[in-house]
Amino acid sequence: MDIFSLIGLLLALVALVGGSILKGAGLSSLWSSAAFVIVILGTIAAILVHTPPPVFKRALAIVRWIIRPPGTEGDALVAQIVEWSNIARKQGLLGLEPVVNQLDDPFLKKGLQMLVDGVEPEAIRHMMEIDLNGQEHQDLAAAKVFEAMGVYAPTLGIIGAVFGLIAVMKNLADPSKLGHGIAAAFTATIYGIASANLFFLPIASKLKSVIGGRSREQEMIIEGLIAIAQGENPRNIEAKLAGFLH
Repeated sequence: MDIFSLIGLLLALVALVGGSILKGAGLSSLWSSAAFVIVILGTIAAILVHTPPPVFKRALAIVRWIIRPPGTEGDALVAQIVEWSNIARKQGLLGLEPVVNQLDDPFLKKGLQMLVDGVEPEAIRHMMEIDLNGQEHQDLAAAKVFEAMGVYAPTLGIIGAVFGLIAVMKNLADPSKLGHGIAAAFTATIYGIASANLFFLPIASKLKSVIGGRSREQEMIIEGLIAIAQGENPRNIEAKLAGFLH
């Protein structure tokens, strides 16, 4: 679990609620059904038009990565690959066949299966790099969904504020409604700017970071499997893969 992301999300909520209370605006100022409809629903509407359905579904699937990023501990993965290299040296590549059925990671399982099947090292590298690049491209496109939401939300917040000011202008003859109307107008701006800068844009950046780390992990897997296929010494494999951890 990424505890920093969880703390960050909680602090974002505390900043909004606490700031509103400390400034004397109160909790009621943070809620506006009109602002919610214009900014939040409007942002969702824009992103549905902006994004192809498969990319949007992928974005919903990977958003959990900000709290629970995929992959294993780097040290544990290196130790696992070194263990496989020892098995291969003692029993041959076919000795790794029982290991294949125990793996849950499709990428790792596919690479090890090709290794057991005796596929040439360069062919293994080529096929696995195609998978890596394709998955990375798909995941980055999904992360950019939240980046786009961070662009649309502030603009829709301004639109909401303009609508609120229009309503205020229609009630200039009634001073008792002016203060409430202006406050409601600015609530939409808060929705737009706060959702973009405290949630959508940080989520997009965190997902890109997680995706980058996942790609480096998969590159390490490729190098480790190629080294096993080429019969390298387990100590040399461990030293080579240690560079990916830094």
